[in-house]
Order: sequence, then C-alpha cells, then structure tokens
Amino acid sequence: MNATDPSPLGAEANPSARRLTMVMCIAETLGMAGFALFAALLPEFQQLWNLSNTEAGWIGGGFFLGYMLAVPVLTGLTDRYDARLIYLWAMLLTAFASTGFVLADGFWSALLWRVLAGIGLAGTYMPGLKALSERIEGPTQSRAIAFYTASFGLGTALSFLLSGELAKLGGWQLPALLSGGCALAGWHMVWRGLPPKPPAKHEPRRLLDLAPLMERPVIAYCLAYAMHNLELFAFRAWLVAFIVFAGDWQGQAAWLNGTWVAMIATLIGMPASILGNEMAIRFGRQRWLITVMLLSALLAALIGLGVALPFWALLILILCYSLTVTADSAALTAGLVAVAPASHRGAVMALYSCTGFTGAFLGALLFGMVLDALGDDQLLGWWAAFALMGLLLLIGPLALRWASQRLDLRPQPQQA
Repeated sequence: MNATDPSPLGAEANPSARRLTMVMCIAETLGMAGFALFAALLPEFQQLWNLSNTEAGWIGGGFFLGYMLAVPVLTGLTDRYDARLIYLWAMLLTAFASTGFVLADGFWSALLWRVLAGIGLAGTYMPGLKALSERIEGPTQSRAIAFYTASFGLGTALSFLLSGELAKLGGWQLPALLSGGCALAGWHMVWRGLPPKPPAKHEPRRLLDLAPLMERPVIAYCLAYAMHNLELFAFRAWLVAFIVFAGDWQGQAAWLNGTWVAMIATLIGMPASILGNEMAIRFGRQRWLITVMLLSALLAALIGLGVALPFWALLILILCYSLTVTADSAALTAGLVAVAPASHRGAVMALYSCTGFTGAFLGALLFGMVLDALGDDQLLGWWAAFALMGLLLLIGPLALRWASQRLDLRPQPQQA
C-alpha cells in the first residue's frame, strides 16, 4: 500500500469495491454484537448458574461447536447458490439466537442458544467473505479480504464493550436483546447494499466435495488456521476471567475493568491483522506467518506468569500478546483464498473455516479443563492453560514448513 494513496484499499480500488467492502465490514461488525456476551460476563454467569470451568468452557465453546457443524454445508452451498442468499438467511438466525439468549436459565439452555448463534455466524462470516471476494477482483481483493477479516476483531471488541457496559445498566438480558437488533440492522445493510450475483458455472460435482483435502497447501493453511483460532479464542473467552483472577491474586481490584481490557486487546487486533497481511505481501507469506506464530507461542508461555507483575506491566504483556495472536489472521485467510481453485473455492473455504473453528471450540474447552484440573485460583493453573495454547500453536508453523515447497509464500524476485 502506498503511503500517498488516500484509499485504504489501494490505488486499484474503485468506488464500488470500497462501498461493497464498507457494507460487508459494517454488517459483519453489527452481526457480531452478541459474539462476546458470555465471555464478557463469564464470572457473573458462573456464579448465577453455578457453572464449573469445564461447563463454562462448553458454553463458550458451544458457539464454535455450532459454527463448525454448520459451516461445511452453508459455505459449501455458496458454490451452487449466491452467497448473499445464504448470508441473509443466516443473519436472521443470528438475530433470533442473540435475542433468544434472554431465555437461558442454566447450562443446557445457554449451550443451546450459543450453538444456534454459532450456526448463524457459520452462514455469515465465510459466505460473506466469499460474496465480497466474488464481487472484487485484482490486487484490491486481497486488501478487501484483510479489512473484512479484521472486522471480525472489531466486532468482537465492540461486543465485549457492549455486553460489559450495558449489563451494568439493565442486566445481561439488555445486551442480548440489543445484539439481536444489531443483527437485523446488518441484515438490512446487506439486503440493500450488496447486489445479487449468480454463482459462476463450473463442472458438476458432489455437494460436499472433499477433493481439496488432497492438496497439501490447503491442508497446511487449515491446520495453521485451526491452531491460530485455538489460541485466539481461548484467549478471548477467558481474558475477562483472567483479569478478575489477577485482581484477586494480587489482593486488589484491577484499576481497569476486565471487559475494557478485553475490548482494547481485541480492538488493536484489527490494525494488527491488516498490517500483518501487508507484511506478508512485502516479506513473504510463509516467513511472516511462521515468525508471528513462534513469537505468539513464546508470549503464551509467559502471559500466565504476568499476574506476578504490577497490573500496568501485565496490561502491556496482554496487549503485546493480542497483537501476535491476530497478526497472522488476515494473512492466513488471504493466502487460503489465493491457493483455492475457483471451482472449489466455497468447499475449500468451508473446510478451512470448519477446521479453524474446531480449533476455537477446543481452545475454549481445553482452557477450562486445565483450570479445573490445576485450580482456577492458582497461578500454576492459568500458566499451564495459556502455555498449552502456545504449545499447540506450534503445529501451525510446522504445517506451513511441511507444505513450503508447494505453497507460493516466498517473496518473489524483484524485476530490474
């Protein structure tokens, strides 16, 4: 991206590309208003419903369970039908599930509503990405994907803030109701702002065509994305509870509310993701992804011990960690789109998203299980939970190295 270029999408972006990108990014952010409802208020829900850490991990991970079960079908359908149509129906489900969470009164009902919300996201996030990428071509496409992917972090950050602050005014039911209204607003934006486009005609194939599984580049990206999400969403699911623990362990309440810490930590992930994709373009995708993942794994091994530091130092450590856990996000997704054959792009994105959010589900759950095993009131428990996420993340760089001779991730030689 040129420093002198006034367009955030680059000189190649035409007004239509910028408008479509803005519509999809804002709609995505609105649709995610209820994303962090449970994580932002996790300590309150644990006390209200007498939940163990493992049960809390199930509810937190239940969102991603619904996602990973539905995304192969919903994203795969975009190779046969206009992704816009899938998106609109799924956004209505998101509004229903977000609003319906007010009826939750315990473990099973809360798990059910979160699973439904995850199914809604399965029909909006990747289908929305495909709808956007199909309507934008050329170099602008990679940057549009980066902005769209980064908007996931923006939506998550605002969801933390919305849930935490509105719950103080009207209980946890208020942000649940409002998040349903935000999803309806996002539906309206896409219905009005994204024109229909028939899917491209390709050779007939099975609905769930798993041929992309045989391609080494696709496998590598899927494994790397799964480990990225395992670390990222475990961090986001348990961050508020971690801040509460830090205050209890130090014997004084943190001077910055946990939901505000989570909001700030998540919000800075948006520029980190966008800039990370730019760095991947400049220095080579494989080199960038491996470097960032190794650094993130190192910080994961340290952050649990940060409770022993003054709170301002712990906050700096958390913010640095939040940069590394998101700096590979857009670069991974843009790389996957680049290696996916056009005729199988929906199926490849379904596979990518399914494996990725399987990691997200397991991350939140495994984190809670470690806390139950070693103690959520012990420094050892929190250190081990974070360290396990970092250890599993190392599978990502190994997968990319394994596929390095098949992946076009290295810097291209400069022309004289």
